[in-house]
Amino acid sequence: MEHAKQYNKNAIRLESRALRMLLTTLRAKGTTQQAFVAAADRLCSILAEEALALLPDVLDNAPIMTPCGPTTGMICPPDGDVVVVDIVRSGGILQEAVRRVCPGAGTAKILVQRDEETALPSLLYSKLPPGIGEKNVVLCDPMLATGGSAMMALGVLRQAGVRDERVVFANVVSCPEGLRRLASEAPDVKIVTCAVDAGLNDQKFIVPGLGDFGDRYFGTFGYSEGLWGCD
Repeated sequence: MEHAKQYNKNAIRLESRALRMLLTTLRAKGTTQQAFVAAADRLCSILAEEALALLPDVLDNAPIMTPCGPTTGMICPPDGDVVVVDIVRSGGILQEAVRRVCPGAGTAKILVQRDEETALPSLLYSKLPPGIGEKNVVLCDPMLATGGSAMMALGVLRQAGVRDERVVFANVVSCPEGLRRLASEAPDVKIVTCAVDAGLNDQKFIVPGLGDFGDRYFGTFGYSEGLWGCD
C-alpha cells in the first residue's frame, strides 16, 4: 500500500490494525450487505474523529485542568463552527459519522453526477448553510478516484467563500491520480484517507478498491448481479 504524502504533501494515510481489519471486510467480494454496513460505520467513525482533529481551528497544546492537576491537550472547535459537506450520495454515509461525533455541526449537500462513459462530473444540486465561508469544513466522499467530483465540490465551496486551507477532505480509499490532482489544483486542502491503492482501471474505478461504496452500503446494485456478496 502506498503512502499518501508521495503524491500530495497535505495528505495523510491513517494506519492501524483496526483500520486494516475493517478495510479487509469492505474490500472482500464475499462480504454481505449487513457486514459491509457494520464495517463501514465502524471505520467511518474512526475516520470522522481523525478528520475533525485536522481542522484548522483545533487548539494544540491547550491548557486543561484534570481532577488531579493541570496538563495540556487538543481542543476541537465548537460544533457550531463546523460544517460537514456530503458529496451525494455515498458521502452521506461519512457525513453522518462526522455528525454523530459532532452533532451540532452544520450540513451541506453537493450532488455531482459522474458520466459512466466519460467519467466526467456534472453539478446537479448544491445546498450550503449561510456563513459557511467562516466555518471549518469537512468534505466527505468515501472514494477519491479521478478527483473530478472533489474538485467540482471544492469549486462550489470556493464560490461560497470557503478558503481551501479551511477544508479537510475525508475519504476511505484514494489513489495516486486523485491525490496528484488535488495537489495540483487544491494544494491547501488537507486530505485524510484510510488507503492509497495502486490506481485506476479503464473505467476509472479504483484498483483494487472495493467496488461501488454506495451500492454495497445501500444494496442498490451488485448483490443479485453477483458482483459482491458472494464467493
